[in-house]
Amino acid sequence: MESLKQRFCGITDGKYDGRTVLETLIRGGRIVRLAELRTPCALVDLDVLERNCARMWARAKRLGVKLRPHVKTHKCVDIARIQTRGQSGAITVSTLAEARAFASGGFLDITYAVPVPFPAIPEAADLLRQGVHLKLLLDHDATLRELETFGSAQGVSFPVFLKVDCGYHRAGVDPLREESAAFASRVARSPHLKLEGILTHAGHAYRCRGPEEVRQVAEQEREVMAGFAAKLRSAGVLVPGVSAGSTPTCCTAEDWTGVTEVRPGNYAFFDAFQGAMGSCSLADALAFTVLATVIGHYPERGTFLLNAGALALSKDPGPVHLDPHCGFGIPCDLSGKPIQGLRLTSLSQEHAEVEVSAPGLCTHFPLGSLLRIIPNHSCLAAACFERYRVLRDGEVVDEWRTERGW
Repeated sequence: MESLKQRFCGITDGKYDGRTVLETLIRGGRIVRLAELRTPCALVDLDVLERNCARMWARAKRLGVKLRPHVKTHKCVDIARIQTRGQSGAITVSTLAEARAFASGGFLDITYAVPVPFPAIPEAADLLRQGVHLKLLLDHDATLRELETFGSAQGVSFPVFLKVDCGYHRAGVDPLREESAAFASRVARSPHLKLEGILTHAGHAYRCRGPEEVRQVAEQEREVMAGFAAKLRSAGVLVPGVSAGSTPTCCTAEDWTGVTEVRPGNYAFFDAFQGAMGSCSLADALAFTVLATVIGHYPERGTFLLNAGALALSKDPGPVHLDPHCGFGIPCDLSGKPIQGLRLTSLSQEHAEVEVSAPGLCTHFPLGSLLRIIPNHSCLAAACFERYRVLRDGEVVDEWRTERGW
């Protein structure tokens, strides 16, 4: 079998050393420059990415929790290897396509962090038979019955997490209801399920207006999960793991007592939303940008067009609760410096309209000019691309593929 060292060639202690530069990116013996790339394209800045990943790794270690990064943000095996410091570490996925792809890349400890759809159960069982420790989510009695029926018929035991609602109100059992503890007990007693623990996502942190509010949500998240785990244990239910943590809460929390692992994902790239909330600086959000070209120029009305529309940036409205006029991303020059006086006001499928704030500003961006855009939501924007152009010191040094699909 291929050794971990061979499998993860190019990653050392969370650093990518550039030994896998693709020949397709070399033209005439030289590195391709940004100006030569066909746009729109996705850029990943290695220096910023590595810094973001190293910071979260160190933070989780300091606070005594295991880091199980969510890979849905980037959907890229190469980036997951940086997040797990070159090891086949534990990861979180949002689709079975991601689970298959990352398992093929050597990641065999995977949490599928979406309540499992019934049609996905046979494929999940196949991954288990292949040696992947794939943990499923459930929060409903009907899912329990479906898993038990399949497990009984096929001789499969499913590792599962019980999804808990810690205040987001999107999914999960209510930890304050006695029925939730009784349901957890039924899951734990099932001969065809193995209760791995309880899991939550504090998505309501994204409604906060700054780090202090996020810190309060993080403490609520911790208290809810630690308290529910203690309640279950006192009732005789074994709760091995307590899984929590979104990127905002993981960036601000100073206490994870009672939690065993955290699952941030967006932190690898960050984005304009995280910057507005105070989870990161805009320099941190340069890990992922979209390179776009000026394709229309209309100084008489103070606008110009880019060729990066909704299919390159997504139509995520961004942090409108903090800035109703934030637009659809932050325009930057090629060095990554935000350009004052520009706002992405509207997107169509392949167009972005940029409004300038002062007469004459359009003249600085003639047809053919290039801009880097920090998207509002990097997870959605990154999912628009099948590959990333990887930068080191402003030069393209590699190309990484993404794993899309369901």
